[in-house]
Amino acid sequence: MQKKEQLYEGKAKKVYATDDPDLLIVAYKDDATAFNGLKKGTICGKGVINNQMSNRLMQRLEREGVPTHLVKELSERETLVRRVEIVPLEVIVRNIAAGSFSKRYGVPEGVVFDAPTVEFSYKNDALGDPLINTSHAMAMHLAREDEIETIKRYALRVNEVLRAVWADCGVTLVDFKLEFGRLSDGTIILADEISPDTCRLWDSKTGKKLDKDRFRRDLGDVEDAYTEVMRRLCEHDA
Repeated sequence: MQKKEQLYEGKAKKVYATDDPDLLIVAYKDDATAFNGLKKGTICGKGVINNQMSNRLMQRLEREGVPTHLVKELSERETLVRRVEIVPLEVIVRNIAAGSFSKRYGVPEGVVFDAPTVEFSYKNDALGDPLINTSHAMAMHLAREDEIETIKRYALRVNEVLRAVWADCGVTLVDFKLEFGRLSDGTIILADEISPDTCRLWDSKTGKKLDKDRFRRDLGDVEDAYTEVMRRLCEHDA
């Protein structure tokens, strides 16, 4: 598969065209951002870990009935994916109060929910990715009602699978962000990535944060945390 011109560069990835119009190459960077890009830095080796971790987890999700954009891993930093039109909704699934949820609603961090919560934000950096509901999304023609229901169903299934995977690794899945896309025929599939950039992961025994919060909150040992969760995942999959 031949890599052609760069189509897009985001905060964490670059996207390239290929000689197949239905396939793209995603290249993961070590750049790190937080607070809608207000904080910037580098996490050495992050791109390699996020690429390989995303691919492992998406392979597992495919086996569990969640369709994804993954085609195949090309190198430690690059992956071949199906081209999609991204649905401009960030989908956040929460099992435990943390981060913006705790700040927004005054719920102490660490409170375990009776059931997972699903929330949507409008994927728009200029507006700060504001929270929206299903009616808002439909009013702005971001997604149809049936698409939103499909996205919710997949998101909760992803939560079930990932909670079990991480529990086996001695890690608690606190919350995570997903993005979905439409194939050319309109089929909804999981896209983007699943990594310590997009998930809150706490050590099940100590509660130590093993994710991007170490960068956001200046906790230190960021690279070590990313390496640790990847090591545990690889050992479990071995």
